[in-house]
Amino acid sequence: MSTCEQDNQRNPLLDDLAMAEKLSKINQIIVVLSGKGGVGKSTVAVNLALSLALRGHKTGLMDVDIHGPSVPKLLNLTDKWPEVKGEDIIPVEYQSDLLKVMSMGFLLQGTEQAVIWRGPLKYGMIKDFIGRVQWGDLDYLVVDCPPGTGDEPLSVAQFLKGKAKAVIVTTPQHVATIDVEKCITFCKQLELPMVGVIENMSGFVCPQCGTTVNIFSKGGGETLAVQYGIPFLGSIPLDPDIAQSGDEERP
Repeated sequence: MSTCEQDNQRNPLLDDLAMAEKLSKINQIIVVLSGKGGVGKSTVAVNLALSLALRGHKTGLMDVDIHGPSVPKLLNLTDKWPEVKGEDIIPVEYQSDLLKVMSMGFLLQGTEQAVIWRGPLKYGMIKDFIGRVQWGDLDYLVVDCPPGTGDEPLSVAQFLKGKAKAVIVTTPQHVATIDVEKCITFCKQLELPMVGVIENMSGFVCPQCGTTVNIFSKGGGETLAVQYGIPFLGSIPLDPDIAQSGDEERP
């Protein structure tokens, strides 16, 4: 019997029970969201997950950006494959057992391969990432979502409702906060609690003179947080070292 035939014959009730069993072992789930692409959301998600892991917390990182998965590249894991045991998927480990990672990027033949899927296939993949991956006992699971409020963030919010909280990432300029504002209302409509807003690329500090230049304007993230009554978690400067570390796969 083919894998597709097996998937078609799977019992939805058993899938739901498997998902509930996996989620019962995870203490906190942080979903990293943004209504805008290019704001550094994956970089924030990866470094947030690693920061938690380096503080001694058992941490997992789930990348549900199906069309543009960046997590394997950022973690230097592009040549890794998850192991499959029966119905379960064994997540890829970063630096031995420091961080458990699952991404669509592990399932592609190369970084140039496109995923051309409609909503139901995305829904099924995300359900498998939650219900079939052996996350084990975790203090934190960080979920990196693609930009916007489409199929992937909607599926994550529905599957993890009552368990997850969102971190919203924006850049300072108004053209970004307009889109990120939609992400905040998305969370409110789906009753997904928000931890707060992070403003990325917030000012460039000249390495020669120390002057801060607000290339992408200033304060948009904090203004958004105040407007909607949610915490402002802080700002991340536009730092060449951060961009270089991502390109060199050294988070």
